[in-house]
Amino acid sequence: MNQVKMGKYRPYPQIDLPNRQWPTKTITKAPKWCSVDLRDGNQALINPMDMNKKLELFALLLKLGFKEIEVGFPSASKVEFDFLRRLVDDKLIPDDVTVQVLVQAREHLIKRSFEALEGVKKATVHIYNSTSTAQRKIVFGKSKEEIVALALQGVDLVKKYEKDFDGEVFLEYSPESFTGTELEFAAEISNAVTARWGISSTRKVIINLPATVEMATPNIYADQIEWMSNHLDNRENVIISTHTHNDRGTSVAATELALLAGADRVEGTLLSNGERTGNVDMITLALNMLTQGVNPELDFSDINEVLEVVEKCTEMDTHARHPYVGELVYTAFSGSHQDAINKGLAYQKNSQDSFWEVPYLPIDPEDVGRSYESIIRINSQSGKGGVAFILEKNFGFALPKAMHPEIGKIVQGITDVKGRELSSDEILDIFEDTYFKAKQHISFVDFTVESINKVSTCKLTYSYNGKEIIASGEGNGPIDACKNALMKDYKNDFTIKSYSEHSCGDQSSAKAIAYIEIQTKDTLSCYGVGKDNDIATASIKAMFCALNRAFN
Repeated sequence: MNQVKMGKYRPYPQIDLPNRQWPTKTITKAPKWCSVDLRDGNQALINPMDMNKKLELFALLLKLGFKEIEVGFPSASKVEFDFLRRLVDDKLIPDDVTVQVLVQAREHLIKRSFEALEGVKKATVHIYNSTSTAQRKIVFGKSKEEIVALALQGVDLVKKYEKDFDGEVFLEYSPESFTGTELEFAAEISNAVTARWGISSTRKVIINLPATVEMATPNIYADQIEWMSNHLDNRENVIISTHTHNDRGTSVAATELALLAGADRVEGTLLSNGERTGNVDMITLALNMLTQGVNPELDFSDINEVLEVVEKCTEMDTHARHPYVGELVYTAFSGSHQDAINKGLAYQKNSQDSFWEVPYLPIDPEDVGRSYESIIRINSQSGKGGVAFILEKNFGFALPKAMHPEIGKIVQGITDVKGRELSSDEILDIFEDTYFKAKQHISFVDFTVESINKVSTCKLTYSYNGKEIIASGEGNGPIDACKNALMKDYKNDFTIKSYSEHSCGDQSSAKAIAYIEIQTKDTLSCYGVGKDNDIATASIKAMFCALNRAFN
């Protein structure tokens, strides 16, 4: 960056707020939410939404629980006008939902907006004009007095058309480019607007303080909000609203700190859609609250549906690492992460406390409609526990912990060669090829066993180097008796080191799965796996599997 001239950029000035209160505050309740997907989000699209997409997105916003929805700029185009009329004519606006329209302070535009709103029971008319020093100096060439006069002209026009409107009208005013406006002037023009409107306990006003361009760190925005809260007349009847953009990548943090600083309301979009780097993401904000034990009063329990509808309507893809909703945000490839998550889920399952404390997962994926199947995925960075997790969660094979390194090493060898992630089905194929389809020098055929007075007698039939052999043996159980029968003709010495079993599948079609670990005289430890309707048969098959793996 040496080529950038010094002085081209300057630090944002600090706010004179010596007794700021927001750093000690905590978010304890949800704000008023207002979606601007259908306006701010729509105007940022390469291909703006058509009628059907607008209707589909509006229905989603209602389903999610939004009670305030900005439906567009009906005075700006026929498409926007017709959409609002469709909502009204088809009675698609619930009685408890307020629709919001954006309009400039010009009479023909305000008149047109009220025509679009005819029949709406509750409407917010959102007027705005730019107040920043840069806009006043460079774009409009107007004085502060002229800017105030323009805002008041807008208020007067809204009041004029409000008189003949059957529904309830709320006023929202935005000093656009608030973050680039002197705070004293932002308070002056906002107070002038509320006074002209006739603010009262029954006639509250929304003062929206947008970070139209994110110009400073989030703490500066919080200072600005608290300063304004301290300097707005009739503060108890003012609803302070935020509308942050993400130019610096900190819109979520700025909005959260603004709520600490006294903001009452949040405007934003789903998945951070919006001009340039986007508006604040309402999903992230809401789920951040949920993780802190605060009810966000928005329903994101089926995040996959939200993604499907928003991506369809906006024609924009969601980043795989987008907080809470991206394809990979609940996925671990790293071995140490996989091990911690696996242990955490096991602990959570057995815990009597509902408190969620699984390492690396700040939220339970099931709370947003995601399954546990994709939490652990396997590539060359993955560990032994990850493979075992997938085999158990996806296919029901509960491998003994001591077996994890063996199968983990086998799978990692294949990922190293392939140089890519392996799917769950590929991991199952590797497992079955290793333990159920191993090359055989000895194969199990049949056996019978009888137990009398804790002594088992086994008659074993097996094939060894192409020859079928029938042998008998006794032991303290079927496996021990089978091993003793086998050793009468089998030349490779081994001991059984460990054994475990479980059932797999639904009760009606459950299979018995057995795992046997053997140790050879060369101290080689090797596992075998057996599967059968009968647990004793599965155990014998597991022993033969281990022998074929150890001595081939």
